[in-house]
Amino acid sequence: MAGGRRAAAGGADSSPVAAPPHPAAPRNTPADVSSFIHTPFYCEENIYMLCKELTRIGVADPMGSDLYVVFISNEEKKIPLWHQKASNSDEGFICWDYHVICIQVKRNKGEILDLVWDLDSDLPFPSPFNQYVSDAIRPLAFGDSIYRRLFRVVHAPLFLQSFASDRSHMKNPAGNWIQLPPNYDPIMAADGTANNLNEYIAMSVEDVANLESMVNDVYSNKHGVVVNEAILTRFFSQLPDLHP
Repeated sequence: MAGGRRAAAGGADSSPVAAPPHPAAPRNTPADVSSFIHTPFYCEENIYMLCKELTRIGVADPMGSDLYVVFISNEEKKIPLWHQKASNSDEGFICWDYHVICIQVKRNKGEILDLVWDLDSDLPFPSPFNQYVSDAIRPLAFGDSIYRRLFRVVHAPLFLQSFASDRSHMKNPAGNWIQLPPNYDPIMAADGTANNLNEYIAMSVEDVANLESMVNDVYSNKHGVVVNEAILTRFFSQLPDLHP
């Protein structure tokens, strides 16, 4: 994949949605993508490390309260994304089983300036939220599809305490690596849990609750809340600015 797990399919597959034009050239950004830890096919760990680094260098709140980890998947484990570096197509189209990004909520005098941090995208790093939705997610032209994406949104302070992966999903039945792992130790949760990756990836349309309750519950549910494509933008627009 382009950042954290095995791909369901890749390359220049036929697109399930209409393709908008390629975005403008990247602008100067506050951080260089090459300065962050990145292990191909381990996007969940890459985003875990990115959240910690953003807090360390002062780009995010010291507790990560303005950061949200977002797992993108669906029941079929087939999610189309564009502008992915691992793609072989001109528009960066690829169909992953899941992907993980970080969204930073930023407000300025009521203006929404949310950013998307995707280590596997060729869009600006970070990208304005609306640009990423338009160019990388490209909301489906038809709603009821096996390709419709779901988004598990987890508040970063909870994610950094609760996430764990023993990387077993990257081994074949013989115990050999499908993709080489990062060169640091596997991530364990604060309570000693060794592996709960699938609890973040698994999601269905039945997991989507009403918007108001999810805006509140994202701060208490360690596995976050599941948002569909129709309310993704509205969900983030209603989150408060927790950066002091």
